[in-house]
Order: sequence, then structure tokens, then C-alpha cells
Amino acid sequence: MVTKEDVINALKTVADPHVGISIVDMGLVKDIEVDNEGNVKFKLIPTNPACMAILGMAFQAKDAVKSLKGVKNVEVIVEGHLMENEINKMLKEEK
Repeated sequence: MVTKEDVINALKTVADPHVGISIVDMGLVKDIEVDNEGNVKFKLIPTNPACMAILGMAFQAKDAVKSLKGVKNVEVIVEGHLMENEINKMLKEEK
């Protein structure tokens, strides 16, 4: 079974392209939830509401967690961005 710590370690491989620091170490990842079925959900909060890199980081984060053994589904929710509705729609459509 995948654990919250597994998810955090996977997310540490995703770096902000402008700073080169992991999204976990920057404090951009919030509210990680892992259930017994292998469903993972977390929020990604950009450093500023117009961050151009958030979409790329969100997809990288989703892929990094999806690659973990035992993960069935990954839901990434971007909050605090000017285009969060559009970004979240893209993240949900991509399986």
C-alpha cells in the first residue's frame, strides 16, 4: 500500500523550474490524502497567482505520484491561481 511518505518522496522529485527547489521543500504541496484503495489527492499552491510554471509542475507532480506502485488514481487540485479553474479542468481530463 502506498503511504503519504511515499507520495511526499515522489513529489520531492518535481522542482520549480525557476528556482530549482522541489515543490515539497518550497511548501507548494498541501493536504495530501491517500486512501486504502490507492487513490491520492493533494493541492498545489503556486508562489504567485500568475505563476506560468504551475501547469507543468502540476502535470509532473501527477505523473510522479502515478508512477508509484499501488497508486490507482491521482487528483491534483491547483488553488490560488488566476486560471485555476482551467488548469484543474485540464488536470482532470488527463488520465
